[in-house]
Amino acid sequence: MTSTPAPNGAPTFDVAVLGAGPGGYVAAIRAAQLGLKVAIIERDQLGGICLNWGCIPTKTLLRNAEIVELAKHGEEYGLSFDNLKVDYAKAYKRSREVSARLVRGIEFLMKKNNVKVFFGDGTLIAPDAIRVERRAEEHVVKASNIIIATGARPLVLPFLQPDSARVFTYRQLLEVQRAPKSLLVIGSGAIGMEFAYIFHAYDAQVTVLEALPRLMPLEDEEISAEITRSFNRAGIRTLTGAKVVDARVGTDSVEVFYETASGERRSEKAEWVLVAVSVTPNTQGIGLETIGVKTNKGGYIEVDDQMATNVPGVYAIGDVTGKLRLAHVASAQGIVAAESIAARMGKYHGHIARLDYNAMPRCTYTHPQVASMGLTEAQAREQGYEIKVSKFPLRANGKSLALNNTDGFIKIVADAKYGEVLGVHCIGPDVTELLPEFVLAKSAELTAEEIARAVHAHPTLSESLMEAAHGVIGQPIHI
Repeated sequence: MTSTPAPNGAPTFDVAVLGAGPGGYVAAIRAAQLGLKVAIIERDQLGGICLNWGCIPTKTLLRNAEIVELAKHGEEYGLSFDNLKVDYAKAYKRSREVSARLVRGIEFLMKKNNVKVFFGDGTLIAPDAIRVERRAEEHVVKASNIIIATGARPLVLPFLQPDSARVFTYRQLLEVQRAPKSLLVIGSGAIGMEFAYIFHAYDAQVTVLEALPRLMPLEDEEISAEITRSFNRAGIRTLTGAKVVDARVGTDSVEVFYETASGERRSEKAEWVLVAVSVTPNTQGIGLETIGVKTNKGGYIEVDDQMATNVPGVYAIGDVTGKLRLAHVASAQGIVAAESIAARMGKYHGHIARLDYNAMPRCTYTHPQVASMGLTEAQAREQGYEIKVSKFPLRANGKSLALNNTDGFIKIVADAKYGEVLGVHCIGPDVTELLPEFVLAKSAELTAEEIARAVHAHPTLSESLMEAAHGVIGQPIHI
């Protein structure tokens, strides 16, 4: 292997970003905008997992699945089909085309902002140096500051190792070009639930196994109950309190063994299995120990409000911090890190946000969609708040009726004394597009009454937010 020695004298770059996902590339762009000389190191493709093998391709597949579902219910809209045929391979192809287009967009943004891109495996060898290895070549990128943005990878079960034939993580499942006849989904977080919906639309028999007592256990209990009813009505089986303990992978199927809450051992069999239980940070083998970066028991990098680690000049953002493992959170952290570095170098004198993770939106793009922010009703009570709860059903919303999609509701959890919005929990059509109003309200410390007084266009889904806010102050209009 050839090696290019590190340059002598001053570091080559002001900032080097390790990882080009939605946290890394955003951090690089913001740093460049602030006049810093920036490098970014990526071992695979610009955009990271989210753009190439996560958020974007899954949303494309979900859109295809929605259209398939609409076609199946065409008679409700005055449409009829003879021998309706659906082709999952075409959906796969479109998902790759969308991702490829966005990758080209990131490539353009790197050039536009004069960000130097290095492809290869990056390893920290000093607080101001990263060794980059690609094929038979090696060189060193030096920088005054380093931002670690290496993301996370799927957590796998020891008895269910992914083989891209019977056992899959989301990464392998996004490479298949056909739908299975049957699918077992282990885990009912966003990834598991979205794939359950996608493949059910393509006529797979889908069963979701969740170890905890309810689906989507991190969501408000009423959201869990509503999504369970919706999935079961659609024909997606859901089994909760089902702790997977073993599996037998055969030539044409997989049998998964699980224990019920009462300790009874049972099993389910399917053509394919998706393991979607959690993720683990990509912090091993990147040199954290070499330079002394501190991690917690889960392997996540510890950072302060400016995304700085315990090592001066070294920052971390995104999934490796374990704060909230979402692409938009990584991007927000990337901006904070870039601005913090620029401020320390005297090149930025503006406001640096202190991120409030209770004001971060959380979205699941199933049908119906789920969107939430802040505390659940149970969490608010556990934390000692005296609360008011308002829930507006979407069956009372004119736009929902027009869309023929009335499942769901908007739920607001507010502080009874001051009217502060503590949490918002939505389930229904396109609710992932509605949540930013409440994110802004929480960030600006607006009350539910102020949202209620803001005029919302009619007829829109967003009216349901206003209606729910009216309910908090005891003045509901349409229920």
